[in-house]
Amino acid sequence: MIKLSEKWAKLLVSKPETGMGYQVVSIILKNGMRYDQVVINSGYITHMRNYDNIPFEENDIEQIIVTHEKWKW
Repeated sequence: MIKLSEKWAKLLVSKPETGMGYQVVSIILKNGMRYDQVVINSGYITHMRNYDNIPFEENDIEQIIVTHEKWKW
């Protein structure tokens, strides 16, 4: 899990939830890599589709886009 800082909390709180307390997002890194279907729950990145571990750190994130693209995790 990665706890997100206030920088991202401000953005996420302004967007609708995908479900109770969580959002499904796409994350774009500073190096151009994109990860879709990422779950952010209560300010933490908790799950990523097709990944057991989160392959980046918060300081690598360039952009977070709320997409609501659900899947069964």
